[in-house]
Amino acid sequence: MELINWDERLLPYRQAVDELTVKINNMKNEYSTLKLVPPMEEIHGRVKSVSSILDKAARRNIAAEDVFDKLEDIAGIRIICRFVEDIERVANIIRQRNGFDMQVIQEEDYVKNPKPGGYRSYHMTIIYNMITIDGPKNIPCEIQIRTLAMNFWASIEHSLRYKYSGNLPDELQDRLKNCADAAFLLDTEMATIRDDIVEAKMISETKNNLVDNIVKNLHNLYYIAKVEKMSAFNRKFIEIYQNGNLEELRDFSQKLQTMARLYKVEYV
Repeated sequence: MELINWDERLLPYRQAVDELTVKINNMKNEYSTLKLVPPMEEIHGRVKSVSSILDKAARRNIAAEDVFDKLEDIAGIRIICRFVEDIERVANIIRQRNGFDMQVIQEEDYVKNPKPGGYRSYHMTIIYNMITIDGPKNIPCEIQIRTLAMNFWASIEHSLRYKYSGNLPDELQDRLKNCADAAFLLDTEMATIRDDIVEAKMISETKNNLVDNIVKNLHNLYYIAKVEKMSAFNRKFIEIYQNGNLEELRDFSQKLQTMARLYKVEYV
């Protein structure tokens, strides 16, 4: 068997991981610049160690000299999201680059179809097109997209498998499966809570805008148009506000807006 220069053979994989990590982080920063919430929370890259490569090759009965032709996850990117629905958003971002600087060659949905042991994640295998001093190279890379909860579970499960050399006791496998189900339930519940928070924020912003408009119109009608009996309108405003009825507040705002138009009052 020909001696493998591992440092030399793995160098383009390290370069690919570095470039992909920078590109995905730049995409995340674009969201922040546009004051949007990015779908990705964390981005990590890694190249398998030589021992990990050889272990996987042995499990798959692949000769050491063939690993660079037959293993597609020597380079890996892991993208961590907050919510389950963010996983598909990130996958779409990757798909949009298909044919540009990468080719998506395989997708595996372990979120909707978890592995028997409970593992959940979305896997995309890509070929990354990069330029080296030796010319263009196509580097295979596995992109894993998962939530924070999924990643926590996977990290613990991986550590336990390493401890038990991949032969987990049945009782421990059952407990891990239960934890995986609980983690996914947590993801689902947190998404529901997030939706409630977003709805409450929208209601609060709508209420604040209505109050601003009402106060401006009350001020302008009284001080500019010299409309009499504005104190009655002010008392009505306080009463509606304290009742907390958004529709009544909206109707009252529209009534004042109509009065302002009749008196041809402009905001000051």
